Amino acid sequence: MEKIASFQKDHDKLMPGFYLSGTANGVSTFDLRFKKPNQGDFIAQPALHSIEHIMATVLRNGGHKNDIVYFGPMGCRTGFYLLTVNMDEKTVRNTLKEALAAALDFDSVPGAEKAECGNYLEHDLNGAKKECAKYLRLLEGQDD
Repeated sequence: MEKIASFQKDHDKLMPGFYLSGTANGVSTFDLRFKKPNQGDFIAQPALHSIEHIMATVLRNGGHKNDIVYFGPMGCRTGFYLLTVNMDEKTVRNTLKEALAAALDFDSVPGAEKAECGNYLEHDLNGAKKECAKYLRLLEGQDD
């Protein structure tokens, strides 16, 4: 089998940041790298789960909700994938920063009730906010 694109990247050189991974069939995949791979500093599973719930909710309710295909975690717990259509890289980046800022205002994790979530006991709102704030600062620092 062919090696998929994400496995062809040298993860020893990959740094935290915002990357366009590729575009196929009109869908752009963005790598939202919160952590440097293979350094032992991973997003804790409960925070990762909460970020997924919060960011998916914010993005799918925002001004570009019809252009958001998917937001979800990387299995390695170093970040997330954001899949979009009809959005250029600058618009995606700005939309992401707005969503991260909005995430910091949440008082609870959306969709975290037993009837709504397959692992409702594993959430960490404060951990999610901490990770989102750190990533937002990183993105803002890259804008300079």
